Amino acid sequence: MPGPSGREGAVTPHELGGERRVFAVTAADAGVRLDRFLQARAADLSRTRLQTLIAAGRVLVDGRPRKASHRIRGGEAVSVEVPPPAPLALVPEPIPLDIVYEDDAVLVVNKPTGLVVHPGAGHATGTLVHALLWHCGSSLSGIGGVRRPGIVHRLDRGTSGLLAVAKSDAAHTALTRQLKARSVERRYLCLVHGSVREPEGVIETAIGRDPGNRLKMAVRPPGAGRLALTRYRVLERFRDPAPLTLLAVDLGTGRTHQIRVHLAHLGFPVVGDRTYRRRPAGLLDATLAARVTALGGLALHAQRLGFTHPETGARLRFEASLPPPFEALVAGLRAAAAARRPAPPAPPPR
Repeated sequence: MPGPSGREGAVTPHELGGERRVFAVTAADAGVRLDRFLQARAADLSRTRLQTLIAAGRVLVDGRPRKASHRIRGGEAVSVEVPPPAPLALVPEPIPLDIVYEDDAVLVVNKPTGLVVHPGAGHATGTLVHALLWHCGSSLSGIGGVRRPGIVHRLDRGTSGLLAVAKSDAAHTALTRQLKARSVERRYLCLVHGSVREPEGVIETAIGRDPGNRLKMAVRPPGAGRLALTRYRVLERFRDPAPLTLLAVDLGTGRTHQIRVHLAHLGFPVVGDRTYRRRPAGLLDATLAARVTALGGLALHAQRLGFTHPETGARLRFEASLPPPFEALVAGLRAAAAARRPAPPAPPPR
């Protein structure tokens, strides 16, 4: 069944800037869930956006609202009302950005420790989003909503490093699909308490809300959380003045606090992490303790980011050096280890 303009998938003006799309259901579509049907036909809208529209009654099957799980039969007309973007209430702020790459579709920034990515409870201003609005103006994807324009993935406030930003809805959708397909390369460097014995390993568990503290995440039984996959490799081990290990960590998935939760679960909490540290930190001398404090957050840095450009199809990879406080901490550990090595024996007299 064609749309109002006489063609499949027609788009008509609606709601002062919104649009109305109509799709004909063919016999080949019979038995398909409504949400999956729309994912195939309206590829520029994310799955989350479509589910929100369905729940709001903006998706009709032959004029009647249906649930996402509704099975279409064939011969119906499915209409989707896409409302105009909500007015942006956030005020752009001239916060400096360390821009690693930028074009008309994507932006890659090197986020400093301490900068919150998007507004939320207790952080109404001074976020990365406010800085992006100042730099990009209206050239940001709207899929993330009014408070998260352009944000495809996040870094914790205390984590530094590379973050991709979408400047269009099409770029946002393409990057989200890559994240879901696990084709985005995300490597972190982190310093953890304890001596990690195995040279490398894989952590694969479910992660969900901590039942004892809803502000935290935790490793949960299967079915009680979402699957999370983390790979790690030992780069350096330090024994003095306390057991510490420098790791390279690759994300297979991107759950909230994933690296912090997984490593703490193994008994190796990230240095500087007071939320997931289960035991007191090893004793550090005054100089190194001061360097940990100078981190201003976590010894966790998103060092490498790789993805396929959503428009050109070129594979891009970026790397960011450790921030100076993190670099100073590692350098101090190396110096301490070198100072405690026995001096080489003197050459025999001639």
